[in-house]
Amino acid sequence: MPIQEKRRILEHQQIAPQQYKLTISSPYISANAQPGQFVQVRISSEFDPLLRRPLSIHRHSIKHKSFELLYEVIGKGTELLSQASVGSELDILGPLGKSFMINQSEVAILVGGGMGSAPLLMLAETLKAGPKKKAIYVILGAKTKERIIEENIFREAANEVVIATDDGSYGQHGFVSDVLINLLENVVTPNHYSQTTIYACGPHVMLHAIADLTFQKQIACQVSMEQKMACGIGTCLGCVIKTRSGYKKVCDEGPVFDAKEIEWQV
Repeated sequence: MPIQEKRRILEHQQIAPQQYKLTISSPYISANAQPGQFVQVRISSEFDPLLRRPLSIHRHSIKHKSFELLYEVIGKGTELLSQASVGSELDILGPLGKSFMINQSEVAILVGGGMGSAPLLMLAETLKAGPKKKAIYVILGAKTKERIIEENIFREAANEVVIATDDGSYGQHGFVSDVLINLLENVVTPNHYSQTTIYACGPHVMLHAIADLTFQKQIACQVSMEQKMACGIGTCLGCVIKTRSGYKKVCDEGPVFDAKEIEWQV
């Protein structure tokens, strides 16, 4: 159940060009958040910007009673957020949304494109700490080497991490979907497809390509959809997407969906 609270910023650091990481104190969110959920952050006490900003929960620490958010400066709201100082408070609503479903699959492949990698670290660490031992593979993609998110921390949670960059400045040159094809053909292999689940978050075109691939190979796939939001609690209907069972709200019926549910449109 989400709550609204004002919580203190413990750390605030720039981790890449235009990308920042916030560590926020919250005993409640740190104890109750699930991988794939998000919070709504009020940026200012003024009316401009009016709407909260939805940010995926990147990581949590029950021990330290805190959680982390990653964000990229892309407009006025996130520009103001980047100026928030350690020790100040943010008005937070969360945890919100439907989380990733952790099943009995023996193999988990996590695919993140750009800032879509943000919710996958908490998932990777949860999978690693779970009662069932899994083979965990992580594919991280970005435009350039500098924008690859938290590679070293992902390596601590995964059996293998593979990098792809659009410009070829680091890792493999190309898209994460190409890396995924190679991983499925040469590492996981068809004998294990029925015991594999793919978890993906990133741009719509990336998720569409991954969904098509998993349909062809009959592999379970969960996708976290990126969508502009207003209320974040299912009231305003501003974040709906088309699914096979009608329109659904990304904020509370998602952001995580079975890839087979989505009516994919470019």
